[in-house]
Amino acid sequence: MIKMSEEYDKELEKIKLKKLKELISRERNIIKKEEMKMEKSYIELGDENFDSIVNTSKKLVVVDFWAPWCGPCLMMAPIFERLAEKYKEKVLMAKVNVDENIIIPQRFNIYGIPTFVFIKDGKEIKRIIGAVREEILEKEILNNL
Repeated sequence: MIKMSEEYDKELEKIKLKKLKELISRERNIIKKEEMKMEKSYIELGDENFDSIVNTSKKLVVVDFWAPWCGPCLMMAPIFERLAEKYKEKVLMAKVNVDENIIIPQRFNIYGIPTFVFIKDGKEIKRIIGAVREEILEKEILNNL
């Protein structure tokens, strides 16, 4: 009777372990799907990687200089994200947090945020300062492609 009970317990443990592995696998798949949904269409740049990425890009680059405490910056964020998604094949959209990075905002003489700087072949070609309607930002993207 004891031997049968031990075999039964072992079999139950095997079943539990198998079910636990299946559950973990299912959870990992759900997390991966959620991470894919959350993937951004823009990149975040800083003092350490700005030049290497912007100067080597073959695309038009649009840089959003912003800060997390800035109301107009937060208002522009969803607009910037929509345009980044819409033009991801043609335009490299990037964000630079001016609170975390000092060198690049100084080099570009950023005194007001949000500031959108358009860069082509490593050179600034256009600048928009302040919050603007989506149509205006999109028009400038199209004009500079």
